[in-house]
Amino acid sequence: METKLDPNSIRPVGRPSALRAWAQKTVAQRELLLMTVPLIGLVIVFNYLPLYGWLIAFQDFKVARGISGSPFVGFENFQQLFKDPHFFRVLRNTLAMGFLNLIFGFLGAVGLAIALNEVRVRWFKRSVQTITYIPHFVSWVVIANIAHVLLSPDGGLLNDLMTGIGLIGEPFYFMARPDWFWGINTFFYFWKEVGWNAIIYLAVLAGVNPDLYEAADVDGAGRMRKIWHISIPSLMPVAIIMLTMSLGWVIQSGYESQYLLGNSMVIDYSEVLDLYALRYSFQIGDYGAGAAISIFKSVVSILMVLSVNYFAKKTGNGGLF
Repeated sequence: METKLDPNSIRPVGRPSALRAWAQKTVAQRELLLMTVPLIGLVIVFNYLPLYGWLIAFQDFKVARGISGSPFVGFENFQQLFKDPHFFRVLRNTLAMGFLNLIFGFLGAVGLAIALNEVRVRWFKRSVQTITYIPHFVSWVVIANIAHVLLSPDGGLLNDLMTGIGLIGEPFYFMARPDWFWGINTFFYFWKEVGWNAIIYLAVLAGVNPDLYEAADVDGAGRMRKIWHISIPSLMPVAIIMLTMSLGWVIQSGYESQYLLGNSMVIDYSEVLDLYALRYSFQIGDYGAGAAISIFKSVVSILMVLSVNYFAKKTGNGGLF
């Protein structure tokens, strides 16, 4: 009697099963796996356990009662926020300044990296790199003081310069113009971060195969053509990843610059969601509404990152995950 064998049950001699291969790989990399345990623990303790506090967004939270004793109110805190007309004004300010910082910061960093990559004088290139990334380590308190000194109507450098060349007749109070606040905030953010953000793009350009540039020279390509056809395509995968990651921070851009550069005259354009949440939590004492703002920001950030990642993969430019 002829016996038929199932081809799927046949495993080549000497080929380990998937489980055995996984076990062998785990044992071989046991030192690396053990090294990740403390880091995973830190992420759980500082990033996931605090999410328990999000429960107060769904409660009429009272400090004396705590999370376990405060009554559950469902989405009442969210409804209260969405009915507040100030919420949408603050959301507008947050998104506007976030996108301005993202666009000018991204384009500035890529442009600076490409320009420095074309510089052949080594000492000049290193000097410009150092000068441009040092402001990243300067706190916003110092940056805000510099801004106030530069733009002050009372002896400010910019006012003195413009008055001296006859561009304006009297000193101008830049920090009192609400419609100028977004531009001033974007300018100082750009100055602070452009050099630091350009470092990763410079590293990518340093890794480009020089044979490509030499081949382009043989073909008669000029500097601009080499930038367009070699440098920029080499930057694109990393640029897409950096852009995707940065989008997650558009609505979570913090409050330091807005708080330190702003004042009561420009508050309609300087107040952002983080300042709004602080005001609800510590001035009004409504901690539930403050937590609801935090949840709203997190949900919007996740949706933005997922959307950009999806379109990046669809257009063939890779993706973050």
